[in-house]
Amino acid sequence: MTKTISALLAGTVFGLGLAVSQMLDPNKVLAFLDIAGAWDPSLALVMAGALAVAASGFRWTLTHEKPVLGSRFHLSRKTALDKPLLAGAALFGVGWGMTGYCPGPAFASLALGNREAVPMLIGIYAGFLAAGLLQDKN
Repeated sequence: MTKTISALLAGTVFGLGLAVSQMLDPNKVLAFLDIAGAWDPSLALVMAGALAVAASGFRWTLTHEKPVLGSRFHLSRKTALDKPLLAGAALFGVGWGMTGYCPGPAFASLALGNREAVPMLIGIYAGFLAAGLLQDKN
């Protein structure tokens, strides 16, 4: 039960952070990505803050044997920059640039009644399914 409440609290804080930083507004994100046009650099501060929090979290994992509410850390053992990773990153970037949504904000924007995120989320989950099927064949 503690894990569930902690996950709900963390998800709520994440969603509120996305809303406050305007990451749920695809037009704001697209303006940030438009470096050759009407560039809006304000989301760079959001990203810098997110990197600082993530870096401190990763540093914490290096000094602890296991998480507070788990039996072990679930960290990737992969360190190579291989073709699947680069292809996935490129597809992610193209999708983000075309729509202004990445998975977290697209999902969180549903709470605001944003129906235009639905096709994006369908595409994201179709991509997850396709990636899983492709990995199973290899």
